[in-house]
Amino acid sequence: MRTREPETAEAPLSDEEIALIRASVSVVEPLAADMTVYFYAILFARYPEVRPMFPPGMDAQRGRLLRALLRIVDLVDEPEHLVRFCGHLGRDHRKFGTLAAHFPAVGECLLASLARYAGSAWTADIAAAWTKAYGVVAQVMISTAEEDEAVRPAVWPATVVHRVSRGHGIAEITVRPHIPYEYSAGQYVSLETPWFPKQWRYYSAANAPRADGTLTFHVRAVADGTVSGALVHRAVVGDVLRLGSPMGDMTLDAAVHNDLLCVAGGTGLAPIRALIEDVARRGGQHQVDLFLGARTGAELYGVNDMLRMAQRHHWLTIRGAVSHEHIPGIRGSLPDVLAEYGPWHQHDVFLSGPAAMVVSAGEKLTLGGTLPEHIHHDPFDTPVLATP
Repeated sequence: MRTREPETAEAPLSDEEIALIRASVSVVEPLAADMTVYFYAILFARYPEVRPMFPPGMDAQRGRLLRALLRIVDLVDEPEHLVRFCGHLGRDHRKFGTLAAHFPAVGECLLASLARYAGSAWTADIAAAWTKAYGVVAQVMISTAEEDEAVRPAVWPATVVHRVSRGHGIAEITVRPHIPYEYSAGQYVSLETPWFPKQWRYYSAANAPRADGTLTFHVRAVADGTVSGALVHRAVVGDVLRLGSPMGDMTLDAAVHNDLLCVAGGTGLAPIRALIEDVARRGGQHQVDLFLGARTGAELYGVNDMLRMAQRHHWLTIRGAVSHEHIPGIRGSLPDVLAEYGPWHQHDVFLSGPAAMVVSAGEKLTLGGTLPEHIHHDPFDTPVLATP
C-alpha cells in the first residue's frame, strides 16, 4: 500500500541550527551507548507507564534508538528525506502502542540525556535547536500515525501455513494474515513471535503479492538472535505471528530504466526474488541481470529456484559467484564481479545482502558511472542489512 508522506508545518531549520545539532552530536557520539542507557533509565523512572511497551531486554532497542537518532541528524538538512524517514517511523511505531501523548515525555528525556553527556558544550542555543528539530520529528510521526490509523490496523495476526528448512540455518516460513495485508514487492515487514513478546525483527517478503494473501520469509538463525532462532528452530505450522506495517521504498516503482541489475548476497535474495516475481506479473517489461553471491558454492542460497525461474522468463539472466572456494564458474566478491561484467550506468540497481557488500557494491557501481539515485537498497538498520 502506498502512503502519502506528510508535509511538516514547522519552519525548516536554519544552517546555524543544523550546525549546532551536528556539533553537539559529534561531542556525545563517543558516549552514545551510555547516553541511550541513561535515556531509557530516566524515561522509565519519570514515566513508568511506558515501560510495558518495551521488551524485557533492552539492548536491541537501545541500538535502534541510536541508529534512528543518527539517521535523523544525517537528514536534518534534507527536509524531503527527513519527512519520509520520520513518516516510516511514525507508521512503524504504531505496533508498539505509541500515542501522541508519549512524544513530550520522550523529547524531555532525550534533551536531558543530550545535555548530560554534552556537558559544558551544551548551550541554550543548542537546546533550542534540538527542541525545534524534535518538534519537527514528533509532528511528522504523529500525523503519519494518525493517517495510517484511519486506513489500516497497527498489527496483523498471521498463521504459519508452511515451513521448510533450506540448510545452513535458513528456513522459509510462509504465513497467512488473518485480515488482508497490502504491500509492494521489495518491501520489508517486522515480525513478532509468541515466544518473545515486544521483540520485533525486520524481514523482507520473498514474494510479490499473491492471490491467496500469503507471504514467505527467508530467515537465517544468527548467534544470539532470539527472534531468528525461534523462527528457524521453533516455529511450526499453526503458530500465530504478528506482522507490523510494510515498509521500504525498494520497489519497481522506484525504477526509471527498463534494464535492471539485481544483486543478492545470502538471504538478501528474498526481496530480490519478490521484485523479479513482480517483473513477471507486469509482463516482463524489464530486462533483469541477477547476480547471486556467497562464500562457497554450498552457501549459494536459492540458486536452483532462480535458475528455474530464468528458464521460464527470457528476460532474466542469472550469474552466481563465490568468493572463498575454487569451483567452476565465477569466483570473487560480488562488488568485484559487478565491475568485471559492467558497465551498469543504464540500469536501475537493486542491492540486498550484508551491509558491507551493499556499501562496496554501491561504491563500485558509482565509480563505473551509475548514478547514486539509480541505486536502491533498504536502510542499513533494517531487514537483511542487519540482524538478529
